[in-house]
Amino acid sequence: MGKPTSSGGGLQPSGPAVDIGFEHGLKGGRLFATDSNQSLRTAGFNNSSRIVIVNPMTGQVTPFITGLPTGDHPTEQLAFKGGWIYWSQGSTTNSGVVGRDNGGGANQPDIPCQDIVLSENLFDSGGGKLTSGYSPFGVQRPGATVKAFEGALHQGACDGAILRAQLNAAHPENTIEPFSWGYRNGYAIRFPPKDHPLEGGLLVGEDGPDERGVRPTNNAPDVIQLARQNPDGSPDFHGWPDRFGFLPSSQAVFNPIGGVGDDLCVPLTPPNPPVACTATSAALITQPGGPDTPVKNVLAFPPQQITAPLAIEGADSSFTGIDFVPDAFVGGPVQPGAALYSLEGDFGFSPENATSPAPVIGHEIKLINFNQLPDTPLALKIQDFARNSTGDQAFVSNINGFNRPTNIRFGPDGCAYVVDYGAVRDRGSDSHFVGAANGPLVQIPGTGVIWKICPSH
Repeated sequence: MGKPTSSGGGLQPSGPAVDIGFEHGLKGGRLFATDSNQSLRTAGFNNSSRIVIVNPMTGQVTPFITGLPTGDHPTEQLAFKGGWIYWSQGSTTNSGVVGRDNGGGANQPDIPCQDIVLSENLFDSGGGKLTSGYSPFGVQRPGATVKAFEGALHQGACDGAILRAQLNAAHPENTIEPFSWGYRNGYAIRFPPKDHPLEGGLLVGEDGPDERGVRPTNNAPDVIQLARQNPDGSPDFHGWPDRFGFLPSSQAVFNPIGGVGDDLCVPLTPPNPPVACTATSAALITQPGGPDTPVKNVLAFPPQQITAPLAIEGADSSFTGIDFVPDAFVGGPVQPGAALYSLEGDFGFSPENATSPAPVIGHEIKLINFNQLPDTPLALKIQDFARNSTGDQAFVSNINGFNRPTNIRFGPDGCAYVVDYGAVRDRGSDSHFVGAANGPLVQIPGTGVIWKICPSH
């Protein structure tokens, strides 16, 4: 369904289709999907993300909302509630500033959901290119006020956010509004069930920044957030781009270590592709008080009080899906109201954070139980649920296990279904990356799979 055709009527040919969802969940209704026309971090079509309706009988694709931001992250996962469609709208950059990793600087800057004031900091891409946050590549405006929705094609559209629009409006693009913002990439979203301790909010799995681009960061965690619109209808704010998890970006733990994706890195060659920077450029990136260290603020101050996360996950673990368990799945370690979430794993922009013999972060499914006892404070209790015996991703030489689980959803049979993208050649040391012709982030054909996990009782 929805394959691109020369006459149109399909999904866009040059970018990802990320998510699908029926407006009434397991009861059906219209089938929605998200797509864009810009492949990952290449120069392409800005503001090309869309929400579309797919006819399950004919495969015909009808645009619902077009002209949404794209770049590092497009329009992503969908959720539905109370006559509204909600979606995660990832940031267009890695860390709030357009760098050379964003299509060589050609891709669009981030769009704020509220008026913001920029810091005095300028970010150095080398070659004389200094850039302010939330600005086009090479544009300098230290201390400037950036109005909400600057650069958006629709009033109410912004990024690094959870957005929503009315499902049954004649012109849904005119009803877009931010529900929550201040995320780098709040990719995985799911509403809790009725009478859950998180009811009224939206659970968000946020993917933190990488070491690459003009504002490279290392060790930034991935984060579990609870999105909740303010009583006055404004979006709450979760701290990005100047807070990673519970900590300010300027903390030394986030200092870059000199990655090959950093704008100021001069690759050391051979080998090809490069695996290190020259000593001089690495020293510049890591020099205390230099252009990249510490990780400087993008904003002069937050636009409102920061909503702290519920919990954090390991750096580069990569949230890709969250779903709450049905009653039929409860048993053993799974308590009523629990959630499962999928972690795709890192892409090798920095060395693996886990130190042997600890397992590699990601490539697994985890369980969250929520303390729901009367008169006790809310607590999240997290544990491993399904992972490979080695703790690493399976690969072509050992394919019987998780590679990159990219979503998890429960079906009407009470079982969990996990979409596994498959084995991917990346920049990591465990990627089986062989030869200059094998580019990074390439999926190995024949390794994708859908897993089914059912209760044993």
